[in-house]
Amino acid sequence: MTGKPKLGQNFLRDQQAIQRIVAALGDLSSSTVVEIGPGKGAITDHLASKAKHLIAIELDRELAWNLQERFSPEKGITNVTVTRQDILQFDFAAAAADAAKSDPGSAQPLLVVGNLPYYITSPILLHLAAQAAALDRAVLMVQREVADRVTAKPGTREYGLLSVTLQLYGSTEPLFTLPPEAFNPPPEVHSTVFRWNFSPRFAELAVVEGPFITFLKQAFAQKRKTLSNNLRAAKLSPAQIAQAFETAGIPPLARAETLSVEQFAHLWRALQQK
Repeated sequence: MTGKPKLGQNFLRDQQAIQRIVAALGDLSSSTVVEIGPGKGAITDHLASKAKHLIAIELDRELAWNLQERFSPEKGITNVTVTRQDILQFDFAAAAADAAKSDPGSAQPLLVVGNLPYYITSPILLHLAAQAAALDRAVLMVQREVADRVTAKPGTREYGLLSVTLQLYGSTEPLFTLPPEAFNPPPEVHSTVFRWNFSPRFAELAVVEGPFITFLKQAFAQKRKTLSNNLRAAKLSPAQIAQAFETAGIPPLARAETLSVEQFAHLWRALQQK
């Protein structure tokens, strides 16, 4: 079976990388793991032998059918559920609640793993962020340039809206990078595996989730513009912006990509003052 470009399928075949991905998730013996896009089941094999329960979400009809046959109770495998579904429609909170009902004594947030399709990587990451309350940690493989943005620090070229948004929901760290030949068929880019430990920071930062994320989108609207100009374009008055910058200790000509999450939170709180 060959990969299908329309679904962004590049199947991981590097066995050492597969073992490192599973190991990066930690102890799985009492956990429910959700695997995004299991494909031919290379990672699924290792997860099934270690996880208490594995939910494999596969959109491709043929691949899902093959996985259901391979990881079935008839084959003696009772801890794997294969679901044919779009991951963007998957309800992680409901899955976590089901896991808690089945074994209240070991209820805990879900673990997530996956080789994410390049063409919908950002939507998947934002979907995970939106359901962070139901998640513990994720080990994800993405295009190297995306991983660089996700894990970027303030003041670097890669730092932007995606960096700040995802880091609001927990810490991110790059683990290792794989060349195209680790996959079949080989993609045209390198891929990086990163770990995301979920721990939403809204209460700690004293910001309101929806309005604060809207504010961040305004702050990063035009990368070539200063933060103050972007906020003016969002209909904030120059006087209000100047006062908030002074209160938050932000230089007047600062650009959004130079501010930390904490500085953004301070500035947002200052802008809320009447």
